[in-house]
Amino acid sequence: MESVPLTTADGQELPADIEVPDRDPIGGVVICHPHPQYGGNRFNPVVDAVFRHVPTLGIAALRFDFRSEFGGGLEERRDVVSALDELEERSISPLAIVGYSFGAAVALATEDDRVRAIAAVAPPLTMMDVPTPTVPTLVLMPRHDQFTEVEAASEIVASWPESEFRVIESTDHFIAGRTSQVAESAGTWMAGLLDRER
Repeated sequence: MESVPLTTADGQELPADIEVPDRDPIGGVVICHPHPQYGGNRFNPVVDAVFRHVPTLGIAALRFDFRSEFGGGLEERRDVVSALDELEERSISPLAIVGYSFGAAVALATEDDRVRAIAAVAPPLTMMDVPTPTVPTLVLMPRHDQFTEVEAASEIVASWPESEFRVIESTDHFIAGRTSQVAESAGTWMAGLLDRER
């Protein structure tokens, strides 16, 4: 693992970590953490599980901390773009995003032509304004999510093109005990898409 500083277009400095597989990567994934005002950061257990798992599938992984001054989910999109820039500068492509909770909402709202796929884990679809994604999207929704009911999320995602909806059984929004399952599900789905995009 390598620690790298990211600099956004508006001059914000963000701490980040990158893990590149031993072989030539089939692509790269930016991982977005939960709400920073509620303790979310790049070391969140779900983020950490994805960060550690996807390199075993041949995918470069980059996790970062959102800007220190909360931007309401709007300014944080610039943070995601700076992470994509870092992977591109390393000649890693194609690129995708995995986001958890608030990070999933930011991932879905980030418009960047380099993004080929998005995996959204426990996205707060009924709490935040989330646009319809234009790339293949996987939604992993906890059965007992406290912030968005499974039925409501399923109905929203059903209207998205190229989307897949999966329920994570026996867990709530915080995914205790199911982090490995989430990482494997998101990672395998992402690896298949990125490999075809090469």
